[in-house]
Amino acid sequence: MDVAVKAKSSALPTPDNEAWRDFVAGPWQGQVDVRDFIQRNYTPYQGDASFLAGASARISGLWAKLQPLLEQERDKGILDVSQIPSAITAHEPGYIDRDQELIVGLQTDAPLKRAIMPFGGWRMVEASLKAYGYEMDPKVREIFTKYRKTHNDGVFDAYTSSILKCRKSGVVTGLPDAYGRGRIIGDYRRIALYGADFLIAAKKREKAELDEAHSTEDVIRTREELSEQMRSLSELKEMAANYGCDISKPAGTAHEAVQWTYFGYLAAIKQQNGAAMSVGRVSTFLDVYFERDLREGKITEQFAQELIDDFVMKLRIVRFLRTPEYNELFSGDPVWATESIGGMGQDGRTLVTKTSFRMLNTLYDLGPAPEPNLTVFWTPALPLGFKQFCAKVSIDTSSIQYESDELMRPRWGDDCAIACCVSAMRVGKQMQFFGARVNLAKTMLYAINGGRDEVSGEQIGPVLPPIEGDVLDYEEVSQRLDVMMDWLARTYVNALNIIHYMHDKYCYEAIEMALHDRDILRTMACGIAGLSHAADSLSAIKYAKVKVVRNESGLVTDYITEGNFPCYGNNDDRVDEIATGLVSTMMDKIRQYPTYRNALHTQSVLTITSNVVYGKKTGSTPDGRKKGEPFAPGANPSNHRDTHGALAAMMSVAKIPYEDAADGISLTLSFSPTALGH
Repeated sequence: MDVAVKAKSSALPTPDNEAWRDFVAGPWQGQVDVRDFIQRNYTPYQGDASFLAGASARISGLWAKLQPLLEQERDKGILDVSQIPSAITAHEPGYIDRDQELIVGLQTDAPLKRAIMPFGGWRMVEASLKAYGYEMDPKVREIFTKYRKTHNDGVFDAYTSSILKCRKSGVVTGLPDAYGRGRIIGDYRRIALYGADFLIAAKKREKAELDEAHSTEDVIRTREELSEQMRSLSELKEMAANYGCDISKPAGTAHEAVQWTYFGYLAAIKQQNGAAMSVGRVSTFLDVYFERDLREGKITEQFAQELIDDFVMKLRIVRFLRTPEYNELFSGDPVWATESIGGMGQDGRTLVTKTSFRMLNTLYDLGPAPEPNLTVFWTPALPLGFKQFCAKVSIDTSSIQYESDELMRPRWGDDCAIACCVSAMRVGKQMQFFGARVNLAKTMLYAINGGRDEVSGEQIGPVLPPIEGDVLDYEEVSQRLDVMMDWLARTYVNALNIIHYMHDKYCYEAIEMALHDRDILRTMACGIAGLSHAADSLSAIKYAKVKVVRNESGLVTDYITEGNFPCYGNNDDRVDEIATGLVSTMMDKIRQYPTYRNALHTQSVLTITSNVVYGKKTGSTPDGRKKGEPFAPGANPSNHRDTHGALAAMMSVAKIPYEDAADGISLTLSFSPTALGH
C-alpha cells in the first residue's frame, strides 16, 4: 500500500489449541507469520530416499479412472465446459471418485470440465467457446457485453494509439490485457495453519487500522479491496463446507493440512484464469504436520505419500478455457502450478524435508508430467541424499526444474517461491504485475528502418532519418537503437500501468490477495525477447560486414553478412558484453518511468514458450536468422550459434546481471547424458 498507518494493538482470536498441539510456540501464534512457524517447527532431513513408499492401489486406481478422460480431452481439445461464470462457490462439488479420494475438490462439478471466466474479458471467452464448437449462452453474453464491464474493456478504453500499434505489430506481445495476469502466489498455507476465521479477523484489523487515515484514492481502494478479501474468505468457507469440511478452524491433522491448503488453491483457480497460478512453497510446511502425525502413530508412510499423490493429482488436472491463439503463445495449455522445493534457510539449515522427497516421488507414482512445475531450489549445500535423488528423478523423468537458491535467497529470503517458471517472490508478502515482454530484435530492426516495421512498412516507432549507404555502421545503429529502446520502455510501462489499473478494478484476485499481508511489495515485471539475436546482430555489424537489402519502398528487409563474428553463448566477452549491455540498458530505461501503485521495476529474460510466436512476427536479422524463423528461447544462445558446448553457453548466460533481470533469467538445454562426459 502507498500510505503508512499506525498498527493497532488489538489481539487476534486464539484458534483451538488442540490443532497446534506439540508445535513450538512463537510470534506466529499471535499474528500471521507462516515462515516463523516453519522455522520453529520443521525437521530438516539429511537422509536418502530409502524411506519412500510407492503408489498405493487407491492412488493407482484413481489415476486410472482419469486416463480415458485425458485421452478424450487430447482428441477433442477440451473435454467439456460449463457456461456458469466461474467463482469460488459457482459450481456444485465435483469428484473423481468420492469414495476413494483423500483430497477433494474440482474447479467445476466434474473432472477436466472447464469454466468460463468472463471478468477478464468476454472476447476471450467467446472466441474460446467458438473455437471448440460450443454455442454461447445468450443470457451470459448479454450480461458481459451490456451490463458488466470487463478488464479487457477497460484496458482498450484507456490504451493509446502507440500502444495499439505496438501490440498489433508484435514489438510488444503477450500482454495480459485479455486474460488474467496471474503470477500471484496466495499463501495457501495460511488456511491450514490458522483457519479462515483467524484470517478474516486479521483482515478486519487491517481495515480498522485505516479508519483514521485520510480518504485518498489509495486508502479508498485498499479499504474496498480488504472488504472483497474478507468476502472471498467467507466464500472459501462455504465452498469447503459443501465438501463437508469446516475450515473455519486450523487443520488438526496432516490430512486436513493438505486438504485445507488445497482448498485455498482451488478457490484461486476458480476465481482467476491467470497466466501462471503457482502453488507456492508448501512441502516443508506440510512436513511439519506429517512428522507430528507419524510421531503420534496416526498415519503411516504409505498414507503420507497417498496424501501428496492425491494433492498432486488434483494439480495435474487443473484446466482453463483458452483460445487456440493463447495456447500458441504459451506453447500448449499451461497452468504453471509451480511448487518450490528444498533450498537452504538463512540460518544455514536445509529446508529439505521428507515431504520434499515425497513431492518428487509423485513423478514415479503418477508418471512424468509438466504440471505441477516441480522446481528444486538448488545449492551445493543441499544434503547429498536429496541431491542424489534429484539427479535420479531428473534422469528418469526429465520433469524437474532447477533454480539457483544462492542467487534468490539473499534477495528474496528463504520463504520465496517461483511464480510461473523463474520469477521469485516472498510468499504472501509480494506480488507481481505480469508484463509479458518486448521484442528486442524487432526493436533493433526499427532502429535500422527509422521506426518503420520491417514486415508491414507501417510507422510504429519514432521517425528517424533513414540509414544511408549499403553497409551498416555499429555506432550509428547503436545510437538509433538507444532512441528506440527509450521509446519502447515508455510505451511499455504505459501499457502495463493501464493493464494493472484495470485488472485491479474489474478482475481483482480477492482470494489470492486475502492470503497476503495488506502492505506488500509489488513488482512491475517487464521482459525482453530476442536477446541473443539482437546481440549477435550487433556483433555482426561490429565485427563483420553487414550489407542491407532494400525493397522498392526503401525498407530494409534482409541482410547479407560477410565475414565471421563472435556469437553469444560461447563465453566470448566481445559479444557477451553486448548482450549484458542490452539487458542493463533496457532495465535502466524502464526504471525512468513511474509505475502503477509504485511497483518496483523488474525485468526477465525468459521467452521459454513464445519464441516461435515472436519469430513469426519478426523479419530477417543481421545475424543470419531469416524472416519468420523462431527465436532462441529465453536467454539461450541463438539456434546453432553456440559451438563451444553447454558449459560455454552457461558461462555466457551467467554474465547477465541478476540485478537488472530480477524477474528471472532462463536457459533451456536438452542433451544426452554422454554430453556430460564420463
